[in-house]
Amino acid sequence: MPDPFRPRLVLASTSRYRQKLLARLGIPFETTAPNVDESPAAGEMPQALALRLACAKAQAAQAAFPDALIIGCDQVAAVGATLLNKPGTHARAVEQLKLMSGKQIAFFTALCLLNARSLQRQTAIVPVTVHMREFSTGQIERYLQAERPYDCAGSARIEGLGITLVARLDGDDPNALIGLPLIKLCDMLRNEGVDLP
Repeated sequence: MPDPFRPRLVLASTSRYRQKLLARLGIPFETTAPNVDESPAAGEMPQALALRLACAKAQAAQAAFPDALIIGCDQVAAVGATLLNKPGTHARAVEQLKLMSGKQIAFFTALCLLNARSLQRQTAIVPVTVHMREFSTGQIERYLQAERPYDCAGSARIEGLGITLVARLDGDDPNALIGLPLIKLCDMLRNEGVDLP
């Protein structure tokens, strides 16, 4: 049984990275896999896409968890107008990293906290700009062989060896880059009466 003085908390994500980040808060939570089409709409800006998907993921879990606080989150990365998805394959990761070398990458992590009981929702977009070093094809290959970050947008796991590809980060919350902006989430949870720590 959930603690009656602490709302049931649900993470609408199967991302192990987000689960690990949320576990840092020491609050019991459940996870669910939201069934959401993540295709961008024609002409949709990265920030708008990330926010739409974060809200859609939270709403997708609402029927199954009608008494919960549901966390929906999505991240979109872009080099200029080019979106960087999870590469999935080695060849696509090489292509992405070549494109990223020496450039600024904009990561937009959107967060939606939905109170399924009251239908109130809080939303935010937390941007982080990553300034990439210039790196060679050989460095790309060595990095990919070592870490295989094929499930990460932009093909670099910044919390791991991917940090070696980075010159500088600009942003308010480094957790947003990994996939869950904890500083903003803590504010939202406090607004819902959750005591932290």
